[in-house]
Amino acid sequence: MALSKLERRARIKRRIRKIISGTATKPRLSVYRSNKEIYAQLVDDVNGVTLASVSSRNKEIKANTKVEAATAVGKAIAEKATKAGVETVAFDRNGYLYHGRVKVLADAAREAGLKF
Repeated sequence: MALSKLERRARIKRRIRKIISGTATKPRLSVYRSNKEIYAQLVDDVNGVTLASVSSRNKEIKANTKVEAATAVGKAIAEKATKAGVETVAFDRNGYLYHGRVKVLADAAREAGLKF
């Protein structure tokens, strides 16, 4: 029997997380995408700490479309990362395809100065 969308994404997510792990010097940039919003956070997996987080629900993020929101979140997480002294990150797409809003967020974070 075929897997449901959630089961398929969970399987891909487990496969990615076996490889990608964040440290204090190179945290994991984890992206979560819901139907309306998009969230990004920098995670230090060694210490189990979230270093910075941004979502499209924040008051300072103003956007008319979901793509604009993803761009704003990407820029904001890059700014927070530089304030925290982080230059490079490991990108965790969280089981989503590297396409659409996930790709827009990653491109915006790269333009704002993050390296991954």
